[in-house]
Amino acid sequence: MPATIHDVAKKAGVGIGTVSSVLNNSRPVNPATRQKVLDAIKWLDFVPNPSGRRLSMGKTHTIGVVIPFFTIASQIERLRGVMSVIAGSDYDISLYTVETVPQRNKVLQRVARRGHIDGLLIFSLSPTEEDLQRIKQRQVPTVLIEAYHPEVHSLSLDDVAAARNAVEYLINLGHRKIAYIGDYLEDPFGTYFSRNRFEGYCQALKAAGITVDKRYQRQGWLDRSEARQLALDLLQLPDRPTAVFAFSDEQALGVLEAARDLDISVPQQLSVIGYDDIRIAHFAQLTTVRQNLFDSGVKGVELLLNVIEHPNATPQHIQLPTKLVIRHTTAPPPVMENIL
Repeated sequence: MPATIHDVAKKAGVGIGTVSSVLNNSRPVNPATRQKVLDAIKWLDFVPNPSGRRLSMGKTHTIGVVIPFFTIASQIERLRGVMSVIAGSDYDISLYTVETVPQRNKVLQRVARRGHIDGLLIFSLSPTEEDLQRIKQRQVPTVLIEAYHPEVHSLSLDDVAAARNAVEYLINLGHRKIAYIGDYLEDPFGTYFSRNRFEGYCQALKAAGITVDKRYQRQGWLDRSEARQLALDLLQLPDRPTAVFAFSDEQALGVLEAARDLDISVPQQLSVIGYDDIRIAHFAQLTTVRQNLFDSGVKGVELLLNVIEHPNATPQHIQLPTKLVIRHTTAPPPVMENIL
C-alpha cells in the first residue's frame, strides 16, 4: 500500500499537522523537525494526495465551466481556448453541459458552491437574478462569456452591429431579396443572441428602404439538417430570395446543402453569409462573421484566474471584436434581379 501522511508522521515522530505544515509551507517549522519530516517522506517514498493538499490550502484548483449545447461547433472552439490556458496552469476543470432550462437551473444551483470550485465560467447563458444572488452569497468568482450583466465580469459581442454589417454588405452587392434563417427568437433560456442578430438584419434592411418581408424569415433549432429543411422551403418560393443571412455557420452550411439539392449555384444564383467562423467555414469557403471563438475562451479563463486572485475587483466588461470575412459564397445577385 502507498505510504500515507500518518505513516510519515509516525516515522518522523511528529504530528500530522506538522507534516501538513511542511508539505504546504503553511507555517514555520523548526529546521531540525522539518528535516526529519523530509527524511521520512524520502524513506517512505510518500507522494502527497493533490486533492487533499489543495483543500488543506483552502483551494480546490478547479474551475467550473457551464456550457449549453456542448455539441455545437462554436462552443467546442471556445472550450479549446479555455483548455489551452488550463493546460499550462495548476487548475483542472469540471464541465457542466446544459440542454434544458431545468438542467440550467439545477447546474447553477449546485455548481456555485464555495469549496467545490475556485471560480465559475458560464458560456452563452444569462443567469437569472436569483442565480446571481446565490453566486454572490457563496462568493464564487464568476465570468460570463457571450453574455452580459453589469455586476458580473463578462466578455460579450455587439451582435446587432455585426449582423447589420453583414446584411449591409449583401445590400451593397445589389441584393434586395435577403432572407434570414435563425435560432428561435423566443429563447427559453432568456438569452438575446438570436433577437440581436435578427435586429441587426432588420436594421440594415430598413436603413436601405427594403421591406422586412416575413416570407423570407425562418426560425429553427441550431442544426445543419434542420436549417437545410428550412432553406429548402425558402428556396422554393415563387419569388425566392437571392441571398440568405444565417444566425450561425452551422445553419449557413445547411443552406448550402439545400442550394445544392435544388441545383441552385452559389454564389451565382444565391449568396450565403454565416456567423461564427467555425473551422469548417474555411473549408466551405463560407463568407461569415468571425467572432474569434478560441480567443474568447482564452480571454475568459484568463480574466477568471485574475478575478480569483483579486475577488474584490470592480466588474470588468470586455467587448470582443467581430469581422466580416469575405470568401466565395457571396456575389452580386443574378442579372435578372438587378433589372427587377
